[in-house]
Order: sequence, then C-alpha cells, then structure tokens
Amino acid sequence: MKDKKRAMGRGLGAILSAESKATVNSATDEGADKFVGNIVEVALEDIYPNPTQPRTYFDEKALEELAQSIKNLGIIQPITLRKDGEKFEIISGERRYRASKIAGLTTVPAYIRLVNDQELLEMALVENIQREDLDAIEIALTYHRLLEEIGLTQENLSQRIGKDRSTITNSIRLLRLNPDIQNAIRSGEISAGHGRAIISVESEEDQQVLFDLIIKEKLNVRQAEQAAAALKNPKSAAAKKVNAELSNNYKRAQKTIADILDVKVEIKASGNGKKGKIVLDFKNEEELEYILSHIK
Repeated sequence: MKDKKRAMGRGLGAILSAESKATVNSATDEGADKFVGNIVEVALEDIYPNPTQPRTYFDEKALEELAQSIKNLGIIQPITLRKDGEKFEIISGERRYRASKIAGLTTVPAYIRLVNDQELLEMALVENIQREDLDAIEIALTYHRLLEEIGLTQENLSQRIGKDRSTITNSIRLLRLNPDIQNAIRSGEISAGHGRAIISVESEEDQQVLFDLIIKEKLNVRQAEQAAAALKNPKSAAAKKVNAELSNNYKRAQKTIADILDVKVEIKASGNGKKGKIVLDFKNEEELEYILSHIK
C-alpha cells in the first residue's frame, strides 16, 4: 500500500508547485495537461467543500466506519476536485474527504477538473443522482435543481441520467407535498409510493387526512391509492370498498381469527358491508393442514 501511495504521488513537486497552483485554472492555461486525466495527491488543507453540494447530511457513524476503512486500505476511489486558484473545490467525494480528515491523513488522491461553476454544479448533481442511498425527496430536489439552476429540459435530463420523463415528472411532484409529509418520506416512515398516492389528492386538507390515515392504519401503497380514490370521489365503489376494509369490526374479527389460526388473515367486505370473504395465507401443505384441523 505504501508503494502504491508513493507511485500515485510521484512528481507532485512539479505538478503542484506554487506557480502551478496560482496560474493553472482553465483548460487553456499552460501546464493544464499535467492536471487533466491524472491522479495527484492534494493536501487536505488546500481542499474545501462545494457550497452547492446537494448532500447536506453526513451520518457520523458511517463516516467513522469509512475512516477506519481508509486507515486500513487507503482511499480506493480518488475524489474529484475543481482547481480554484491555489485551492481545490470538491466536485465529488466529500464523504471520503471528511473521513480522510478523521483518519488523520494529510493528503488525498484526486482527479483535477478545470471547469466553470455551472459545469461544476451540473457534474455534482448528476453524480448525486446516481447514488443508491438517496431518498426520494433528495432525488426530487436534485432533479429540480438541474432543471431550474442548470436550465436543462426534462428531455435533456432524461437523456443525461437514463430515466424516463414520466419518472422525473412524478419525482418532482413530491416536492408539492407539505414539509411534514416530505420528512416522513425522507425518514422512511412512508414510501415514495405513498407520497404519490397523497399528491394525487388535490386538496391539502385531504392530503393531510390521507397521510394521517396511512400512518394510523399502516396502509400499504395499494390501500393508500384506494383511500385516495375514495377521497377524490366519496360516492365511488372504491370509497365503499375502503370504508368496508377499514371497519373496526372487521379488523377485530381479522385479528381474532389470525390469533386462533396463527396465520395472516384478510377480510374483504362488499360495499354495503353485509357480505364478504375471508382470505387465509399459508406457506406450505403443512400449514394448510394445520388451518384445516382448526376448521373441522
């Protein structure tokens, strides 16, 4: 590992000389070829975070774990920096930068980019979208910024990130939800699917009613969609079905049967609540026999 680090840092005296730090800032400057496409070691004290970084929260425990990994294995993936006079602004890799400081490193391997501010923001945002740990609201905010701040059209954005325009549109619609509901999506209390069901209801008052119902009754997305349909058209069959499904009497009966048989039970009632059916889940023949033994 030490040999590898020395190899990555070989020749840095020339690359990061005081003159280079001060004069090489664009792709047309003399000496720019020494930066572009190469991995160089950059002092942590010369690096600062991107103030427009889309990610604003960094889990402390996760940073400590990454710092320990860096101590053991080094930085496997170099961070990406933009040259800014004698300093370097982070385009991507702020977690690695923060963890490196915790790990006690003084330099980090980096790719150097010579770009203008709009390109910097676009690069950071597009990379941010590709992360797997983003919640639905973070994704929606990133889409919104690319459209509003960078000036991309939805067609351009669709091509850049490989997502359907409908996916982008549905994502951005979540930003119309009130902050409490958005926070519930961010925390994982409800899913983006629940959010889409809620936003399909026009009235903010009804949106809040549906949100409260989802939380109280622990509705799945399909049930939330049915409840949304009921709120939009109270006289519809969907409304009657939801009302029947949410009946406390049926819920008590459902729980009683489930406790006796020790299986998942679902009672489905008709619109008038006078008839319906009971659905019993079983995983295998043995479980079916067990159910039948209690029914005989």
